Amino acid sequence: MMNQRDLQGIYVPVITPFLPDGTLDTPSYRAHVKKLLAHGIQGLVVNGTTGESPTVSWEEVKALTEETRALIREQGTSVPIVVGTGTNDTAATVSRTEMAARLGADGVLVVVPYYSRPSQEGIIAHFRQVAQIGIPVIVYEIPARTGVRLTVDTARTILDIDGVIGMKDSSGGTELVTALTPLTDKPVLCGEDPCLFDALRAGAAGGMTASANVYTDSFCEAYRLAASGRLEDAGAAFARLLPLIRLLFQEPNPSPLKWLLARQGVIASDAVRLPLTPITGGLADALERLLSSHERS
Repeated sequence: MMNQRDLQGIYVPVITPFLPDGTLDTPSYRAHVKKLLAHGIQGLVVNGTTGESPTVSWEEVKALTEETRALIREQGTSVPIVVGTGTNDTAATVSRTEMAARLGADGVLVVVPYYSRPSQEGIIAHFRQVAQIGIPVIVYEIPARTGVRLTVDTARTILDIDGVIGMKDSSGGTELVTALTPLTDKPVLCGEDPCLFDALRAGAAGGMTASANVYTDSFCEAYRLAASGRLEDAGAAFARLLPLIRLLFQEPNPSPLKWLLARQGVIASDAVRLPLTPITGGLADALERLLSSHERS
């Protein structure tokens, strides 16, 4: 199992490839994860938002986790596997977290309970129960999806819970990581891709970065530059990635990512499960132009 010292660098929330008929495309998943591992990432997330967690069954999560473990063994690496287990039901989240532990996950990513819009006290109680399972817990703050925002005091209280090893901050800016950095030694990863460089300067330990499913080596290099104190070079590297990031979030994630990976031949199809839909022709044209410019450079 992982600890808070492992929570740094670039963690990639992996897309879940589907065939055109909507079934899981295991060969494409294997090819994609193998490529990610070759770029020196620090961790993988299975069944995150980018993996279309709302429409992926637990049997499919089990299959993906087992495939990921097998690939890591084959590659001879020790990259942590984090499995998304959070729901808006505490009992269901506890049950999924127990299953992830049995599958051999190194940690779990648990979103702040969504839709119900619980009180700050209810959110704290939710994480206390999940942390009792004994597998390391990463808190996932994403108010745009959950409908509720953590206060700094609540975030610090949750981070103080034994078994909680850090946070993915997708709050939309750098205010939370800036406030938390002097209050806790537990790491905060940036989950808002356009904010990654600013978050690193504000004290983030890395990023849980959906965009790093593509051009992974460029994201890893930009992080390494920032971590080594070469901020001017890191800023320039992130600036080169921003046009890509902006296009990838112009329409709902992960549809643009899947289009680009399919275009590159990494996965067989850009299929997504409803209610997500494939990208529009206009975005496909913009991504095609970007891809062509990268291929020429």
